Amino acid sequence: MPNTDPQVVQGISDKDFKVLSDFIEKTIGIKISPSKKVMIQSRLFHRLKNLNFTDYKQYIDYVLNSSNAEEELVLMINAITTNKTDFFRETDHFRFMEQVVLPDFVLKQKKNIKIWSAGCSSGEEPYTISMVMEEFCSKNPGKISNYKITGTDISTKVLDKAYHAVYPMETVESLDLSLKKKYFKKNTEKRLVIVKENVRSHVAYKRLNFMDDDFSMSEIYDIIFCRNVLIYFNKETQENVIRKFLRYLAPDGYLFLGHSETILSMDLPLKSCAPAVYRRI
Repeated sequence: MPNTDPQVVQGISDKDFKVLSDFIEKTIGIKISPSKKVMIQSRLFHRLKNLNFTDYKQYIDYVLNSSNAEEELVLMINAITTNKTDFFRETDHFRFMEQVVLPDFVLKQKKNIKIWSAGCSSGEEPYTISMVMEEFCSKNPGKISNYKITGTDISTKVLDKAYHAVYPMETVESLDLSLKKKYFKKNTEKRLVIVKENVRSHVAYKRLNFMDDDFSMSEIYDIIFCRNVLIYFNKETQENVIRKFLRYLAPDGYLFLGHSETILSMDLPLKSCAPAVYRRI
């Protein structure tokens, strides 16, 4: 049972940190080096307080062995995962999508486009993709009939933010004025913006763990974005995750990775066609 003393009096030992980091890597794929021990201790501090534990060993035992472990695992993931993203992050990818990928689909008379934003964080990426699609469709009327975007992440906290699509006003300050007017409503008093329905209506969200053997996705996607997520995994896990993606990527479909990620040395049916952009062959 949790201790009733709310004051945490003992930090995490090297031994307990290894138990926890091994569990995290096995469960969600993220490899945490010993240099991150203080950071993890800080991020989990509020979980110990909420459970009235007095040391991290109690908490680790609770996560690994308790009947409530599945529920606590979700809360732990919300606490320890880093979710850094922006609208139009790594802009050259969206330019390549608009200037090369979508015209390629038009040439092939592909009318219905399905896109997966894997590791979508708080929604900026899938909403950016939707804005790119809206811009392309307005410039090329009738060329694409419909598009659908699926955003997935392991963190329920960021998925909730993505679903509500409300962001601080400063997150859109660098965007072109035309984009802000077309795709965002602003609340000047609260300094917030909300993504408009014409963008949101094409996006759906679900929770997904890349370590699951079966992603249980019902679609085959023409484009998969998975950017700046694989860097947290070791090489073997990265390749295993990409192979799972390939189950859901259409022939000649496109995979976008982060610029710091690579598939070099991996034996995969993918061909490089731009920096961090690959096509299934």
